[in-house]
Amino acid sequence: MFAKRVMLSLTLLLSGAAPGVSIAALAAEPAKSVFLLTPTRVFDAVDGKTHEGWKVLVEGDKIVAVGANVTAPANAQVIDLPGTTLMPGMIEGHGHLFLHPYNETSWDDQVLHESLALRTARAVAQAETTLAAGFTSLRDLGTEGAGYADVGLKAAINQGIVPGPRLSVATLAIVALGSYGPKGFEPGVVVPQGAEEASGPDGVVAAARRQIGAGADWVKLYADYRWGPGEDSRPTMSFEEIKAAVAAAHDAGRLVAVHAGTPEGMRRAVAAGADTIEHGSGGTPEVFAAMAEKKVAFCPTLAAPDAIARYRGWNGSEPAPPVVASARKSFQMALKAKVPMCMGGDVGVFTHGHNAREMELMVEAGMSRADVLMAATSGNARWFKLDATLGAVRPGLLADLIAVEGDPTADITAVRKIKMVMKNGVRFR
Repeated sequence: MFAKRVMLSLTLLLSGAAPGVSIAALAAEPAKSVFLLTPTRVFDAVDGKTHEGWKVLVEGDKIVAVGANVTAPANAQVIDLPGTTLMPGMIEGHGHLFLHPYNETSWDDQVLHESLALRTARAVAQAETTLAAGFTSLRDLGTEGAGYADVGLKAAINQGIVPGPRLSVATLAIVALGSYGPKGFEPGVVVPQGAEEASGPDGVVAAARRQIGAGADWVKLYADYRWGPGEDSRPTMSFEEIKAAVAAAHDAGRLVAVHAGTPEGMRRAVAAGADTIEHGSGGTPEVFAAMAEKKVAFCPTLAAPDAIARYRGWNGSEPAPPVVASARKSFQMALKAKVPMCMGGDVGVFTHGHNAREMELMVEAGMSRADVLMAATSGNARWFKLDATLGAVRPGLLADLIAVEGDPTADITAVRKIKMVMKNGVRFR
């Protein structure tokens, strides 16, 4: 009996409980927060429409009820959001938290001259800015010379150490040997690269497995790139290399994003089983038809060439520079072919927190506002295999929700006017 009392006292002591607290009380779960959100309307990202007068009930980290007749339980905190549209937290489909705008510091100088500590500190700040802008999730497609720091940043966010979107990370990315950068140095001098170099199917598979083992959620491949300054992009990775890497990634339960801008690079990536194609400015009707048939999602990144052209002096007037015009033309071909559309702007080339720039350009290029909103929410969730938990205002999904001033189905710029951000049922702003 004495031994049992000692063990009970020790258990209470180690748990930090005060004398007299029962074991049942210690085992009880903390009460979940309950919120009733009352916006003017809800865009649920299910049917592409707004629903006037709908309310949303959140318990803990989940959405539990949605509709016009939802009532608040006695313990609910009511959050009134007049004049707003409540919608799913947006998902940035192509970002680089470890980059900042090239008109501030060139890509080469970021890779070669900025310390890892500096780049990580900036990425932490940019992650918080992204969340504040209503993007509760982000697919980070390469640290561009910052190693595996994205894996650590993801862990810090998940552990609540720093605020930021939920991350899916690609770590180093994989490029064909000799094809990437920085370049322009004495031949034979080893220069740090912005991605991991590999050659041959076995080499590319080994790189993919190394990155997956170190924490990569996505494998990113470069199917084409510029071999030298001033050259056009050319295919750099063979079909066999891409196919082998895709198979290794899929075997490991990871998805594959392929940077491809040439018709042949895109063709190889689609034939090899890639899950998404990034950029695609040289796409053809035949390539986009193949993507539509195989349901390969397209991330057009219209905002990146637009930003780069502006850094070079373009004022936005027509005719647009060739780099902007070709991206716009490919996007319109993809729309016509009914290719699954991802929303991702290559943010990092331009300022974090201005992710909505891509959405505005998609609308300007001919995509409906409702379809752009769907691409940034339920669409990205579907193509990134996150739709079991994210991407819509629907009971059972995680409570990643934002409220924006006005109606983004009438004016897409409304997504910049953030009035509330909630992630995992916790209000961030």
